[in-house]
Amino acid sequence: YPNPFTTRTQFWFEHNRPGENMLVTIRIMTISGKVVKSISQTINTAGNRSCEIEWDGRDDYGDKVARGVYLYSLEIKTADGKKVRKLEKMVLL
Repeated sequence: YPNPFTTRTQFWFEHNRPGENMLVTIRIMTISGKVVKSISQTINTAGNRSCEIEWDGRDDYGDKVARGVYLYSLEIKTADGKKVRKLEKMVLL
């Protein structure tokens, strides 16, 4: 949120593991599948919604990425080894 965005966006998602540590990995890719940014963060939320992860539109080297449509993979892994992954698209204006 927001999507599309111009300078910053947050990755919001709902889950069923409140109060548990979860490793969240987000990979932002071009339409052709090239990874431009990887974000990994351990989160622990009191409720069922997470909005802790933010992206500033820069790649892994700190350079601004070009405007356009990108794919992102959101992967959540729990301490007991359960994993879920979702693929979505976003637009950088």
